[in-house]
Amino acid sequence: MELFSVEAAISLCSLTAMEIVLGIDNIVFISIIVGRLPEGKRKTIRQTGIALALFLRLGLLASLSWIMGLTRPLLTVLGHVIAGRHLILLGGGLFLIGKATLEIYDKVERGEDDPDAGLSASPSGASVLIQILLLDIVFSLDSVITAVGMAPHLAVMVAAMVLSVIVMLIAAGAVGEFIQRHPSMKILALSFLLLIGVLLTAEGFGRHVEKGYVYFAMAFSFAIELVNMRFRKQARRRVT
Repeated sequence: MELFSVEAAISLCSLTAMEIVLGIDNIVFISIIVGRLPEGKRKTIRQTGIALALFLRLGLLASLSWIMGLTRPLLTVLGHVIAGRHLILLGGGLFLIGKATLEIYDKVERGEDDPDAGLSASPSGASVLIQILLLDIVFSLDSVITAVGMAPHLAVMVAAMVLSVIVMLIAAGAVGEFIQRHPSMKILALSFLLLIGVLLTAEGFGRHVEKGYVYFAMAFSFAIELVNMRFRKQARRRVT
């Protein structure tokens, strides 16, 4: 396939769309964790976290032989072959499950008005960036492996990742503000992250789950919540 051809253009568009879809969970995670920072720091940390994702993906692309090595079997446990990729996905999945669970507990049990909530509600910018970096590694690994399977040219992969990150930079602010304005949407977003964590953990154990089903469930839940939000807004108008 020639680099400058219709086939290459189709590959670029398909891969860019796929990278944007794969980046949704990354945007949600960054929006949730950055939302706990003071408002003046959110934009800087959010943009830095997304930029880190781009550098990680480009760095992984530059070491394709190492990436492919992560798919080679390392050991066998209870009849299941474990590779380096599985260990990274397992660690990322467990981290995401733990983080989402703690955030849900904080929102539900402590609440926004709890005087003790402030003790854990303002993490440092450095700790937030470290958490974003940890998940960026997992999401970037998944993204690069997908790119290698979909596009034969390195230039096409790089262009698709740069375009998808530009979309993430544009959309992340609006997504974060929307989540912060609507508490129910914040819980739903955390539930999405919990689901993604379970998905990554299952893949870490060698159990492939079709992501299309997961993203459809997320989109359906999001649509239902939008209907509920509109219904609650109309109910408040009738009361007043």
